[in-house]
Amino acid sequence: MNNNGQIDFATVLASAVHDMKNSLCLLIQSIEDLGRTLKDQDSEVGEHFASAHYEAARLNTGLVQLLSLYRAGMNNMPLNIDEHYVEDVVDEILAANESYINHKKITLNVEQEPDLMGYFDSDLVVLLLNDMLINSMRYSNKHILLRVFHNDQYLIFEVQDDGPGYPQSMLEANTATMHDYDLSQGRTGLGLFFARLIAQAHKAHDSVGSISLANGGNLGGSVFTLKIPV
Repeated sequence: MNNNGQIDFATVLASAVHDMKNSLCLLIQSIEDLGRTLKDQDSEVGEHFASAHYEAARLNTGLVQLLSLYRAGMNNMPLNIDEHYVEDVVDEILAANESYINHKKITLNVEQEPDLMGYFDSDLVVLLLNDMLINSMRYSNKHILLRVFHNDQYLIFEVQDDGPGYPQSMLEANTATMHDYDLSQGRTGLGLFFARLIAQAHKAHDSVGSISLANGGNLGGSVFTLKIPV
C-alpha cells in the first residue's frame, strides 16, 4: 500500500509479472527439453513444437519488457554495464533459438568481426536482440543474417531477413514515444520502444546508443540495427 493506505496496483502488477516470468522460463525449458526428443518426429509435430516455443519466448520477452518499463518509470532501470566479448553474446542468442531455427528449417548466417569487445549490459542487449531475432524468424521466408561489426566508435548489431520488410507504419514509428502508441490496436510497438530505451541507456563520451529500422539490406527484407557507443 502507498502512504494513503491505498493499494499500489502498479507494484502489485509488477510483482505478478515477475512471478509469471519465472513460471514461463520453466515452461520454455520444458518445451526445449521436449524438442530435443522430437528431432526425428514428423514435420507436423515439429511445426506444433516450433509454434509453442515461439509463443512462449515472445510472452517471456513481453513480461521482461513490462518489468523493465515499470522500473524505468520508477527511475530504477536495471543497468549493469561491463566489458563483454561479442562472440559470447552471439553464442547465447543462437543457443536460445537453436530448436526453433532447426524445426522451422531457417538458415541463420552470422557475420562478425573477430575479437570484438564492448561495454554494455549483456542481459538487456541479449534480450533486445533475441526479441528482434524472434520477429525475423516469424516473418522471414527462410534466411536471416546477423551482422556484428565496429564502425565509427560504435559497436553495431544488425538483424536482417528475407521477409516482406517492415510496414510503413513501423518505419514511421522509428522515433515514436510510448505516448504515440495506440494500445487498442493490438500491435503496439512496445518491443521497439523497449529496444530504444535499452539503446539510449548506453552512453559513452558524448555518444548515445540508438536503434533504427529499414528495408532492403543483403536479403531484401527488414533490417534492424542497434548501435552501442564504445
